[in-house]
Amino acid sequence: MSLQVTDNDVDQTGVRYIDTLIIGSGFAGLGAAIRLSQEGKSDFLVLERGSVVGGTWRDNTYPGAACDVPSHLYSYSFALNPDWSRSFSKQGEIQNYISGVARKYNVLDKHIFDCHVQSAHWNNETNTWAVQTNKGKFEAKILVSAVGALCEPSLPDIKGISEFEGEIFHSAQWNHDADLTGKRVAVIGTGASSIQIVPNIADKVEHLDVYQRTAPWLLPRADREYTSVEKLAFKYVPGFQRLSRAGIYWMRETQVIGLAKAPIMMKPLELVARAKLRVEVSDPELRAKVTPDFQIGCKRMLISNDYYPALSRDNVDLVTDGIKEVRKDAIVTNDGTVREVDAIVVATGFHVTDSPTFGTIFGKDGRSLADVFEVGGQQGYKGSAIAGFPNLFFLVGPNTGLGHTSMVFMIESQINYLADAIATIEKQGLATVEVRKDKQDDYNRDLQEKLSKSVWMNGGCASWYLDKHGNNTTLWPGFTFEFRRMLASFDADAYDTTVTVDTDSAVTAEIATVR
Repeated sequence: MSLQVTDNDVDQTGVRYIDTLIIGSGFAGLGAAIRLSQEGKSDFLVLERGSVVGGTWRDNTYPGAACDVPSHLYSYSFALNPDWSRSFSKQGEIQNYISGVARKYNVLDKHIFDCHVQSAHWNNETNTWAVQTNKGKFEAKILVSAVGALCEPSLPDIKGISEFEGEIFHSAQWNHDADLTGKRVAVIGTGASSIQIVPNIADKVEHLDVYQRTAPWLLPRADREYTSVEKLAFKYVPGFQRLSRAGIYWMRETQVIGLAKAPIMMKPLELVARAKLRVEVSDPELRAKVTPDFQIGCKRMLISNDYYPALSRDNVDLVTDGIKEVRKDAIVTNDGTVREVDAIVVATGFHVTDSPTFGTIFGKDGRSLADVFEVGGQQGYKGSAIAGFPNLFFLVGPNTGLGHTSMVFMIESQINYLADAIATIEKQGLATVEVRKDKQDDYNRDLQEKLSKSVWMNGGCASWYLDKHGNNTTLWPGFTFEFRRMLASFDADAYDTTVTVDTDSAVTAEIATVR
């Protein structure tokens, strides 16, 4: 069900007025909508470009799509799911969970689906956000960006790729009408999506070429179906599921020591990964190709039990020479080898530090987020606000990503901060809140200092964690419970604020922030 806006919500120019506007309805946007509803708020909307909720889990439907975080941790804390079928859930089951939560908490009528946000401009005169979409104009006091980091597919800039005459599509835009059975297929990329796709198509295609730029570290995937006894316990034994979830959480948190504080502590995981290589890859030449040349954890650690065996198949070749060009029916590598293909699967990840959405949000000085990030890099305050963009809050903002555990935990932490910010704005009668630049700068200096000790900065790799300035603007350099504690309440003293002193004439006066 999508929202039916009444005439009272729309002025004569067709602009719809709303207190809080949320962009995106994946785990973050949906969670925010539920929280606002639980807080008794009704004057909010969610703009979702898809036809249903789900975000990443709605869009990524490629063969083998599944989560690399244990099921019981990859869910809202307020909506545990005792019916997970296995320890690591697959795409369809996660999408069904998200859809079920949206229905259960009755927020679908707050959504406008198939709604593409084209631009958002801050209006200094009205202290509101003017948002243009394909479904009309909106004006909001508070704008919440819940656009996920893994939502804008990154396509490779390869000579001739637009001239390819066979099937070609990104892993996040899988063409289910394309039958790859008996075809010569190329998969470009060896990241998280590729290692799930390759084993699931290798036995169907005539031949598969996997193009690798950098070999990833792989760990065992401890995946299994839950027994009927376990499922009954999750559902009916009080506290059993929460205890299981807590155990998974704390076990995952131990990885932070090696990832963010003392990279030498990653050695045990590396030994496990090397043992896995020796057992699963018997051919010395192939093993050399798939052995990473950087410290484990520097790039995203992947889990799979069937990727290495798939590469060892007779009809699969791992190609490590760079791609020179794509022809209408072939891929040519730098060494001059021509490999004919019927279809190309592009598994080259997403725009994370350079998302196209950054160019659509314009702050109080008329500059877009892209303009601001171009100069100083992708910096924010507590991953939730950016100087120069009043009344704009982020969910999954800068430096909120993780390399070891569930993003849902981080999302809920930010939702806590957002909810308290809105409550503070209402309680104090604030017209605007804008994080102070000096507070943001101090926060990021401390952040980068902590990151300088991490494996992500010292592991000998280049990754999508880093922006073009060489800074890690993606990951949180600490324990997630530290992040949760830091965002427990809205710290208004870190913000410049204005307060409405005459609501009838909408006159605002600036009040000094305690320095």
